[in-house]
Amino acid sequence: MDTRITQFLGHVDTFTQRIANLHTDRWENPSPCEGWTAKDVLDHVIDTQRDVFGKRGLELGPRPDGAPHDVWAAHAAAVRSAVNDEETLLTTYDSFFGPTTLADTLLSFYCFDLIVHAWDIQRAVGKDLELNDTELTFLETTIPSWGDVFYQDGICQRPVGVPDNADRQTRVLALTGRRR
Repeated sequence: MDTRITQFLGHVDTFTQRIANLHTDRWENPSPCEGWTAKDVLDHVIDTQRDVFGKRGLELGPRPDGAPHDVWAAHAAAVRSAVNDEETLLTTYDSFFGPTTLADTLLSFYCFDLIVHAWDIQRAVGKDLELNDTELTFLETTIPSWGDVFYQDGICQRPVGVPDNADRQTRVLALTGRRR
């Protein structure tokens, strides 16, 4: 399997672990994403992945419904099945950011979503998720590569200021308009 897909699936697994034991009564709590609950954030992750797979001809079947954990588990299983079509994953297409492949899109934009939105969901339920060094390095590399497109409406807010002595995670999250 292509290493980009292996890395993406690793992020899917990490996201799964991060939401696995969340209190079900907290899915309606507000998230750091203005106007969204924790469940809205999860729905966004699922729906945007379904959209990109569908646009490339990889159908994930009917959208799962039910409790958030169950919906994510069913979605993740459908994604795992779809990524076996390496020909489609490696075919070049014209994206919003220019020519790319689905494998590259999943590795960049959708891994970003899995990392940052796991943090959003954890915050919504009252936890502070510590991102690891690999995730922080990934975000530090990926965010600048998108330029001003990253800050268009519906993607991320403009960076927020942080104290000079802020820790690395606080500085990285600030690039996405989030406050720790």
